[in-house]
Amino acid sequence: MNGAFYVGAVGLDAQQRALDVVANNIANINTTAFKRSTVRFSELVSPMRDGDGLPLAPLRREGTLAGATIASTPLVWTQGPLRQTGSTTDLAVSGDGFIELMGPSGRELLWRGGGLQVNADGYLAATDGTPLQAMISVPNGATGLSIAADGTVSASVNGAAQQLGQIDLVMPRATEDLVSVGNGYYESADSSRLDAVRPGQDGVGTLVQGSLESSNVELTDEMTNLLMLQRAFAANAQVVQAGDQLMSIVNGLRR
Repeated sequence: MNGAFYVGAVGLDAQQRALDVVANNIANINTTAFKRSTVRFSELVSPMRDGDGLPLAPLRREGTLAGATIASTPLVWTQGPLRQTGSTTDLAVSGDGFIELMGPSGRELLWRGGGLQVNADGYLAATDGTPLQAMISVPNGATGLSIAADGTVSASVNGAAQQLGQIDLVMPRATEDLVSVGNGYYESADSSRLDAVRPGQDGVGTLVQGSLESSNVELTDEMTNLLMLQRAFAANAQVVQAGDQLMSIVNGLRR
């Protein structure tokens, strides 16, 4: 097959996938605590071939460039701006740490904060009912829920101030181990690489009640990336078109 077709097709696929990443970033620009993804490309090298067209082994560095593909789409963990809401049920993390939730079947889910509620079992939880790993029980009739910067949770119960529990933050040793599982939750490939730290210590950050973390997506950057990817997509399409024209000329030659 004409090499131009292969190189162009590989490039088109890579640019299309990169466009999907940018489009997802833009679509979530208003999603609470959303972390944008970036794209890392890598070169594909075609091995040298012998007179019969068979690849020489082993693959040598003098192989010819055969296009570019996407190597990975890592998340960017920069802090998003904190937006004050004034609601006592909103919670954000100012820093690099995560709030740990107890997911289905005991799964350890990491969360950058959002809306809180008291679930059907009486525990402090995310808005979908997933409880905090700290399992903080909120008594019936409790009012004035307060979450301090160091994670201390208290409320007024029967007119008396009462401490309900403590929210610690979790710090992954390598953010590359984290994968998004949807709904603003992340999961670590190795739970042993998570360290629980009291908010305000070891640079893990603090808790901010009455605020939400905004997305770290910058629209101007994403629009610039979108335009660049569109131009790259068009260039790869022209490579395929040029290969088609060459094949048309070859097919039209008479012996």
